[in-house]
Amino acid sequence: MTENEDSKQEQAKQDAQKTASALVKAIDDNSDDYHQYYNLGVFLTTSKSFEQAEELYMKSLGLFQKDDKAESLLHYGLGNTYYEAGEFQKAFAQFKVVQDSELKSSAYLMIAQTYMAQDDYKNALVFAITAQDKHKQDLTINGLIGEIFLAMGDFTHAATYYDDALKADPKNGQYQFERGIIALVLDEEETEYFKQAKKLDPAYFEKGQKRLVDIEKYIKTRDESKDEK
Repeated sequence: MTENEDSKQEQAKQDAQKTASALVKAIDDNSDDYHQYYNLGVFLTTSKSFEQAEELYMKSLGLFQKDDKAESLLHYGLGNTYYEAGEFQKAFAQFKVVQDSELKSSAYLMIAQTYMAQDDYKNALVFAITAQDKHKQDLTINGLIGEIFLAMGDFTHAATYYDDALKADPKNGQYQFERGIIALVLDEEETEYFKQAKKLDPAYFEKGQKRLVDIEKYIKTRDESKDEK
């Protein structure tokens, strides 16, 4: 590690400590506000301090057990902690008890993502479509549904949902790349999608090159099989 990298790492560590201290102080200053516990839990989860986040959420659920909105948010936060930690069954249990109407769609979306993480595409699709019911134009939900259909090999439906996602955010390089993959398979013009993907998200574009090669091999084999018939 270079001296510059070491300095950046130390600075990041100090910044994280300051953020954690500020979040703890916010709880001390207003211990009746469940949002402060949630915020600290999110920070701990992002920092991959999963055991500390779990402990915090469990404690706060005990403190706010008579507040339905608080319970929903804290269960949702704990579900995200388990999801990030790869403990999917525990994540399911938390997301499924979220009752707050404003959080329901987010909880369904996370259930869908949890199923996706386990390659259970059919169940993922059910919950993603349910999450989309009241959020037809939601970028993340439409992108996830497109991803699910792509994983299932349903390229036509995948194209529809990625198109909807790109209408909401044309500058999403990841979705531009995935739409390019689909265009290749459907014998559509793919050049502009990949051009945009490379420009908007070069890291994702570079990461996807192996998939691109695999898709091109698949298309070649498919076309050769058609010619033989």
